[in-house]
Amino acid sequence: QVQLVESGGGLVQAGGSLRLSCAASGRTFSTYAMGWFRRAPGKEREFVAAISRSGSTTYYADSVKGRFTISRDNAKNTVYLQMNSLKPDDTAVYYCAAANNFGGTVSREYDYWGQGTQVTVSS
Repeated sequence: QVQLVESGGGLVQAGGSLRLSCAASGRTFSTYAMGWFRRAPGKEREFVAAISRSGSTTYYADSVKGRFTISRDNAKNTVYLQMNSLKPDDTAVYYCAAANNFGGTVSREYDYWGQGTQVTVSS
């Protein structure tokens, strides 16, 4: 089992940047594929980005491609989401998740979830 704690959220103006971090504890971090999801007010949770165990493969939602970058540091048991050129539509609670298997873009493939961190982008 793994415990996940997100940090780095906050209030930022449109066009600004934030970097989210997700610290993992418990079982060996490098055995998990990792993902970021988000839930905006009144909307369902949606996929944002995912990364393989080694970090060699990444996936992005079309809405964030070219603006967000997912990365991981297995030595620090941490996954990151660098968010640039933020838009008001990016406002949401952001969750990191860990998958025992592939992970990918589907939330039901993930086994463990953090508590979320709020990101608010003002226009």
